[in-house]
Parts: sequence; C-alpha cells; structure tokens
Amino acid sequence: MASADTTSLDLSARTEQGSRAMRRLRRAGRVPGVIYGGDGEPVSFEVDARILRNTLAHSGAVLEVSLDGAGAGQPVVVKDLQRHPVRGEIMHADLLRIDMKVAIQTMVHVELLGAEDAPGVDEGGILSQEARELNVEALPADIPDVIQVDVSHMVMNDTLFLAAATAPPGVAFVDDPETTLIATITPPTLEPVVDEIETETGLVGEDGEVAESQAEGDTGDEAEAAASSDE
Repeated sequence: MASADTTSLDLSARTEQGSRAMRRLRRAGRVPGVIYGGDGEPVSFEVDARILRNTLAHSGAVLEVSLDGAGAGQPVVVKDLQRHPVRGEIMHADLLRIDMKVAIQTMVHVELLGAEDAPGVDEGGILSQEARELNVEALPADIPDVIQVDVSHMVMNDTLFLAAATAPPGVAFVDDPETTLIATITPPTLEPVVDEIETETGLVGEDGEVAESQAEGDTGDEAEAAASSDE
C-alpha cells in the first residue's frame, strides 16, 4: 500500500542548543530534532514524545510538518531516529525535506506473508526473518508503508533472497537482489538427551539425602559390643 496520504505533525521551533538543554527537554517529555535538506536551512525543533510516537505509528512514509502552526505544511520523511539503547524511547529525530515530484531513497519495513502455509514450517522448521527493512527508491507518494514478501512456498532448509521478491508499482529496490537475504527456514535445534543415572538404594536421612547403607558397619559394631560383653 502506497503512502499517498500524508499525516500532519505540528512542531515547535527550538532555540536552545547543547546537551543540557536536550536533557531538560527529554525530562519534560519532549523530543528534540532537526529538519534539513531541500532549499532551506536546517531548523531545530521539539515535539511532544507521545504525539511523535503515535504519529509515526499510524503514518505512512511522508509527514507534513509545520513549525508553530505557521505557514503551509512541508513534506518530509524520517531520515533517522535515535533511540534509547534500553528503553527504546525516541531521543532525537532527523527529518528530511522532500519534493513530491522527485524520487527519493528511504527504508521500508518488510512484512512476511503466508508463513503458516510454508511446507517447511508445517514440518516443524524455524522461519527466520533476516531482513527487517529494505532500501527503496520511489516518488514520495509511491513509497509503500511496508514491503510484503510471500514465503508460503518455502520448504525446509530454504533461503529467500530479494531477487525472488516483487517490488510494488513505481518502486525500485536499491539493495543487491542476489545477496540481500530476506528469510530462511531451518530444522529445529534438538535438545541434548541427558541419560538418567540410577542411584543405588540407600537410607534416606532427615535432610532428604540418600545415604549409603551402613549394614556392614552396623554388623561390625554389634560384634564389637558382643565381644565386650563376653569379657
């Protein structure tokens, strides 16, 4: 599905710079960022983290942004998102100005279709998605939300490269079709079988531990006691 419709996002101009200012923004639930490219100068902005997260989750490849609600919206694409290494929160956003009439290159998520119908999966094989994103070139309005790849034909020990995938209309794959691995199906890893070791029958102490039989020792003690009595 192509992203013909753009999603609007209102940004606030940011004047403060430096790491301290960035930390204050993040503590306040804001995400700093920069818009660059095109004919304009780089512009620093900030945006509510929750609004940015929700907008990106429900938008296509193209966003229409405005600063402080002024002027006509400017079409942009997300060029880079820096995330917290542990929490995954967006720490910084880079947006690239685009011309809707000029083709651009961007990354698009990959979605596998028909995994439940793949013969290799039906035999118990493990389907692994090797490529999560693909680099594509297209006019902004033709950039798809996702690249869908059919894996329903894959058998055990099968590999699927980009060459076997079909690009949507108006979209060209930039990655090498012969070396870009999309998915594999491999046999399941067998768990090593641990042989059960039988333990000899013994006495169980109060602590639940199995103790060796003291029958021989007991016999010796009884004989020694008997000899003492005789004396």
